[in-house]
Amino acid sequence: QVRLVESGGGLVQPGGSLRLSCAASGIRSSINTMGWYRQAPGKEREWVAIITRGGSTNYAGSVKGRFTISGDYARNTVYLQMNSLKPEDTAVYYCNVQSVYWGQGTQVTVSS
Repeated sequence: QVRLVESGGGLVQPGGSLRLSCAASGIRSSINTMGWYRQAPGKEREWVAIITRGGSTNYAGSVKGRFTISGDYARNTVYLQMNSLKPEDTAVYYCNVQSVYWGQGTQVTVSS
């Protein structure tokens, strides 16, 4: 059974930081990509960042320079370090593995 367990969300003031984690288990095939998406209230889910097994990363323009994705493919774990958070970053954040498997989501709220 495939499981993606996320953690690290919460409430933070503008300008603050959070670190999200996502650990995947039960995936028998080799994992080549891990990433993060988010969905704000009333909006569609949007892609945030991706990291490949080879270490290549890519970011949505709205988070580039503020968010950093990293991955431990030996442990099938992906992280998202979020700095300089803005109210518009408020959303449910989902990890994604192989563009197939999804985490349950973790709420990030940026508010004073």
